[in-house]
Amino acid sequence: MTTAIVSAMHEELAAVLALMPDERMQVVGGREFWLGHLRGQPVVAVLSRIGKVAAATTATALIERFGVRRIVFTGVAGGLAPGVDVGHVVVADSFLQHDLDASPIFPKYQVPLYGLDRFAADPALGEQLAQAARSALPGVRLHRGLVVSGDRFVSTTGESRALQAALPQALAVEMEGAAFAQVCHDYGVPFAAVRTISDRADDAAHGDFTRFIREVASRYSGAIVEALLRPQPPHGAR
Repeated sequence: MTTAIVSAMHEELAAVLALMPDERMQVVGGREFWLGHLRGQPVVAVLSRIGKVAAATTATALIERFGVRRIVFTGVAGGLAPGVDVGHVVVADSFLQHDLDASPIFPKYQVPLYGLDRFAADPALGEQLAQAARSALPGVRLHRGLVVSGDRFVSTTGESRALQAALPQALAVEMEGAAFAQVCHDYGVPFAAVRTISDRADDAAHGDFTRFIREVASRYSGAIVEALLRPQPPHGAR
C-alpha cells in the first residue's frame, strides 16, 4: 500500500526525503513527486504548495497518477482554541473551509451539493497518526479535533478572535487540509493530517516563522512520519 506524505514547506519535505534512501523524482503538473521507500514501505513524497486550489491539484495527482492508497499531510498551523499553543501538535479529526460562504443558496460553510460543511479524517489513519506523534514526541502536548482551512494567512488578533467566535470548536487554522479532505472524500482515499502549532494566528504570527519551521516543525514532521511508517511487530510479539 503506497502512502503519500505531503509537506507544506520545503524544510519539512527535506526532513522526509532525508529518511528515504532510494527516492527518484517525477514531475507532474509542475510538481516534483518523489517516489521511493521509507522504513521499507512504498511512499510518494511531495510539496503541496500553498492554498486550497494547489492542495486539491496535488491530492488529485497523487490519487490519479500515482495510485496512492492513503494520504498523510504534515505541516504547521496557527492555534485558535485556548490552550493550543506554539510547539503543540494537532491531529485533525475533521476539516472545514472557514472562508466558504455560498449563502443564502446554501448555509454558510456548507460545500455546495454535498450537504456537508465538514469532512472527516479517516478514523483509523488519524489514530495511527496520533499514536505516531505520541511515540515520536513524548512530552509534547497533543490535541485532536476540528482544523479549519482558508485561502488567507490568518495573522491578526482581530481575524483570530472572529474565527474563534464563529467556529468555537476549531483548534487551529491553516490553508490546505480541507481541500485534501474533500478530494479524498470524493475518491474514497483515507486522509489524515498533523499540524505543529507555529503561532497563535494573531498579530505576532509573522514572528520568526522560518526559523520555527527549520528548527522545530521540520524535526517534528520527520519524527512523526518515521514513527508512522515504522514496521509493527507481529501481533503477540514482544
